[in-house]
Amino acid sequence: MSLARNTLVQAGFTLLSRLFGYARDRAISNLLGAGWVGDAFATAQSFPNLFRRILAEGAFSQAFVPFYAKTQAESGNDQAAEIASQAFSVLTLAAATVTILAQLAMPWIMLVLHGGYADIPKAFHFAIVLTQITMPYLVGMAMSSLFSGVLNTAGKFALSAAAPTLLNVTILAFIIWEREPTQVAVNAAVAITVAGMLQAGALYIGCRRLGVRIGFRLPRLTPEVKAIMAVMGPSVIAGSATHINVVVSQALSSYEIGAKSWLYAADRLFQLPLGLIGVAIGVALLPRLARAVAEPEKGGATKALDEAFVLSMAFCLPAAAALVVVPFFLMQGFWTGGDFRSSDARATADALFHYGWGVPAFVLIRILAPPFFARGDSKRPMNFAITGVMVNVALGAGLFFGLRALGNQGYVGLAIAASVAGWVNALLLATTLLREKIWHPKPLVLGKLARIMVATGTMALVLGFAGLNRVPIEAAFEARFFFGKELATLLVCFVGAIVYAATAFLVKAVTVSDIKLAMQRPTNAGPIGPDDTL
Repeated sequence: MSLARNTLVQAGFTLLSRLFGYARDRAISNLLGAGWVGDAFATAQSFPNLFRRILAEGAFSQAFVPFYAKTQAESGNDQAAEIASQAFSVLTLAAATVTILAQLAMPWIMLVLHGGYADIPKAFHFAIVLTQITMPYLVGMAMSSLFSGVLNTAGKFALSAAAPTLLNVTILAFIIWEREPTQVAVNAAVAITVAGMLQAGALYIGCRRLGVRIGFRLPRLTPEVKAIMAVMGPSVIAGSATHINVVVSQALSSYEIGAKSWLYAADRLFQLPLGLIGVAIGVALLPRLARAVAEPEKGGATKALDEAFVLSMAFCLPAAAALVVVPFFLMQGFWTGGDFRSSDARATADALFHYGWGVPAFVLIRILAPPFFARGDSKRPMNFAITGVMVNVALGAGLFFGLRALGNQGYVGLAIAASVAGWVNALLLATTLLREKIWHPKPLVLGKLARIMVATGTMALVLGFAGLNRVPIEAAFEARFFFGKELATLLVCFVGAIVYAATAFLVKAVTVSDIKLAMQRPTNAGPIGPDDTL
């Protein structure tokens, strides 16, 4: 498939998962509210989610996919499957070990992640129990990451992109009939672990249908596994920078009751463009880059990066503009309800605004790191990621305690620091690729970017006008429709999207020929697997 086709498959199923995820998060926030129960569940979900995002959305695949694809090309499917089985056995054992150790050490881990509640025993111990319940999710995600890597290498993106929907559906099934907040939180925590196993099972079946037989072996550090781990170690650090920053923010925000819930809600919205665009393109880009590096004379690497950059900016810039221009409109419309009140939406919107201008950086990290990994260079992305983390920790702590000293709430400073750190990481990656001429974008790319910015600016003006008239717009819809404010927010988003698309075509940021070219299947890159419909 072409990069655009693969990205659309990945993004389409990711969007389906995010829609179910919205239903899940809306139900949880409305049932738990922004208090100690909501903060405890946000902690219990964020800790294993850190590993999910590191493993399932990039770092392991960045280490495993190039090695697996090379082995498959040079030694055949049977040898590649054997290496996958060896890696699967070691990875599963490692994940299980980390899970057990983390569960035993959770009271001490929670002093870091949830230290602000240490003087409130009931809330602190509840967070410990919930996180111990959710930790086995890591084992399921470790297995899923390997199965997804096998499927993606074969050009099968649909199943791996659709699998996370199981998490959202399972949680909804476990909480839909419950109303007592602490029991809702416990049920949701149990559902997370159950869903991890369901996802792994679905992806394993997908690999079997593909003809790849992956089984458990006696875990051994074979030369092949060591080679994967040598790349994976730095890749884990490099790929996890954004999420480590989120965890740092969560840890500091525990010193303000409700702030963790607000940051979690803001994180869910700003993760939408990151998941739909950055992760989708990054996952589709890595196998293509791995093939291009093996055939440098064809110049496929630069072409793939040009396409990925333009495609990502075409989607993420308008998304970022919406988060910056109408953050309260979005939170009030999509999140307020039950125990999550308008005051909570206002507090969340303050953080969402600052996450918003960091979205392009977070997406660029996903696009600009794969060229390094495809060449077996994981150390420099790791170093850049560490730099970003250091900036986030130092700036975040400084702003958090500085704002509190001035009598303001400090959690907004954490969102500012996360976005600044994201831009530091992205700029380090970009300048290195440009300086070493690994990526030398054509002039057409810069022209497209300028036109995309014009279309984004036009859309932002329309959204700004809607934001100024939010109250009468919501009132008109609530007087006529059930879920009126949600429909009003959807309509505003839809109008903004139409204005952006129309302006993009008008200024030729996107043309019909661009779309046709992007959707074409390359003649020299047929599928690895037996079919394209898995």
